[in-house]
Amino acid sequence: MSASRWDRVADDLVGVLGAGAVRRERPIGPETTYRVGGAARVGVSLAADADLAAMADVLRVHRSGVLVVGKGSNLLVAEAGFEGVAVWPGRGFDWVAIRGTGLCAGASAGLPVLARQSAAAGLRGFEWAVGVPGSLGGAVRMNAGGHGADMAATLMRAEVADLASGCVEQWDPPRLDFGYRRSALADHHLVLSAEIGLSAGEVSESQAIIAEIVAWRRRNQPGGHNTGSVFTNPCGDSAGRIIEAAGLKGHRVGTASISRKHANFVIADRNGSADDVHALMCEVFSRVWAEFGIPLEPETRLIGFASGPWSVQAG
Repeated sequence: MSASRWDRVADDLVGVLGAGAVRRERPIGPETTYRVGGAARVGVSLAADADLAAMADVLRVHRSGVLVVGKGSNLLVAEAGFEGVAVWPGRGFDWVAIRGTGLCAGASAGLPVLARQSAAAGLRGFEWAVGVPGSLGGAVRMNAGGHGADMAATLMRAEVADLASGCVEQWDPPRLDFGYRRSALADHHLVLSAEIGLSAGEVSESQAIIAEIVAWRRRNQPGGHNTGSVFTNPCGDSAGRIIEAAGLKGHRVGTASISRKHANFVIADRNGSADDVHALMCEVFSRVWAEFGIPLEPETRLIGFASGPWSVQAG
């Protein structure tokens, strides 16, 4: 799509969302936890009261792809950027409500905040989320998890907007079809809110669990610019163990390196390159495949890159 066509996309979105909500060439990379990567041809800060049907009409007329960014905690965007419209849930998506043993929240509510608020309310079952620096919407989409739990264990329902049609529907767990770090939600789906079913517990016990999780992550996981685990764990094994066994701890490609603290973490240098991160991921996959015959699968969402070696093996 030519630049002039993207200008028309932006102009039409301004007509339905307002000038303050739309930005041409909005950077995505700096708003991810990697802090590297390119821009979207058009960026939208979406308010909860926005006319989603009208927005969907614009995207459909222009045949524009769409990317929901959220907090960008599991996202790597190529330096060339994203050829489409990127959406950030904004005003009105960060609400939280506790009703009995139910925790309800908007899509942009942070998981650590929800973990601490539910614990303070005497609810058990969401403590694990304190260590995941993403949003509730992103967690539903990828079935985020950790420390022996995941979203599938407690999610009751999610309110989902289809940005291809403008329709808003309630999705239950069978429709979401959760699997390991995956769901049935596609790129054109936007989680608006979700309800989580928890159980009554003791505040002190939940807070102790949270403190233990925070301490464990500080001991075992690196800081710096990263998205957490880069590859999913193969059944019955650990991607970090496999990568370390391949002798790749500390290995570097340009401005990206594998953490010496945890081999399933890739760290991007300050002012580094997303393309270097992707190249390092490709090299890790190829080395592990050549040495062990294990096809690692990326957990990080990769946007704007040519297919990696994992796609060839999957085919």
